[in-house]
Amino acid sequence: MSRRYDIRTTIFSPEGRLYQVEYAMEAIGNAGSEKKATSKLLQTSTSTEKMYKIDDHIACAVAGMMSDANILINTARVHAQRFTFAYQEPMSVEQLFGGLRPFGVSFLFAGWDKNYGFQLYMSDPSGNYSGLKAAAIGANNQPAQSMLKQDYKDDMTREEAVQLVLKVLSKTMDSTSLTSDKLELAEVFHTNGKVNYQVHSQESVNKLLIQYGLTLPDPALS
Repeated sequence: MSRRYDIRTTIFSPEGRLYQVEYAMEAIGNAGSEKKATSKLLQTSTSTEKMYKIDDHIACAVAGMMSDANILINTARVHAQRFTFAYQEPMSVEQLFGGLRPFGVSFLFAGWDKNYGFQLYMSDPSGNYSGLKAAAIGANNQPAQSMLKQDYKDDMTREEAVQLVLKVLSKTMDSTSLTSDKLELAEVFHTNGKVNYQVHSQESVNKLLIQYGLTLPDPALS
């Protein structure tokens, strides 16, 4: 039955289902949150696999098909730059991708603007675009969401937020132990009137994992 209705994202089945959207959501649900193993020759690279800077005040996390994500990340960057060029001010976080369907990928957009301060939005192939206080996408996102609902607090400090993120990852990633070569950690924060995007180095991630008791100390770091 589905073969008659899954050739377009806008064709509904008699039951009211969009099969291509369901296929995309399934692919995203199977997308791991761990970094893929790469050659040791690339360990000093500053590039990331899951985190991307869109503009000086907006960054995103990705889960799903990277071929789709690359196209949409570049599109988002162009939109942000065109807005800044036209209006001589940064684009608001909410305007960036509202109402667009991001193909076979889900995004978490984090940013800051003068209208609403810090914001977090989740976008998925269904076309939903939701503002949230905390969210998880990709594999094992349901247990991660449950942990966030239980432990998130509105008055959390930056350090407490980082600790909560690492705690959630330690409980929901497929690996039995959490190490810096299996995850990426990035922050968007506001200091001295400026929005900053920071990707933590492997050494920094290791120190945080040890500090919060989420991994055993590495003798090489002693």
